[in-house]
Amino acid sequence: MTSKEFADLRKKLKKTQQQISELLGTSVKAVRSYEQGWRTIPTHVERQMFFLVSQMNKPSREKTPCWILKKCPENRKKRCPAWEFQTGELCWFINGTICEGVVRKNWNEKMKLCRSCEVLMAQIT
Repeated sequence: MTSKEFADLRKKLKKTQQQISELLGTSVKAVRSYEQGWRTIPTHVERQMFFLVSQMNKPSREKTPCWILKKCPENRKKRCPAWEFQTGELCWFINGTICEGVVRKNWNEKMKLCRSCEVLMAQIT
């Protein structure tokens, strides 16, 4: 996540730096550092930011599970944690999901794919 993406998501959440630091369990100094690009945004912070934005206005959104949007074959779907836990709108949040037939090695690899996926984009736009 870039410093601009972080700042844009914070603004989308309508939170001050102080308020977002409290939500993230970090210091205001860390939040300022993320937004200025002085500090790399940790994986757990990126994940929490995407999650918070995805939950905005949740009741008013109709959310289609990823396995329907991506037309996953039955054998792939049954091995995927998103299907197992019936969280198809949060597949991007769960490690070990089988997108495009592959489990990604880590969060950064997973997010390279997720950033261009309609499932995550529908959650944060």
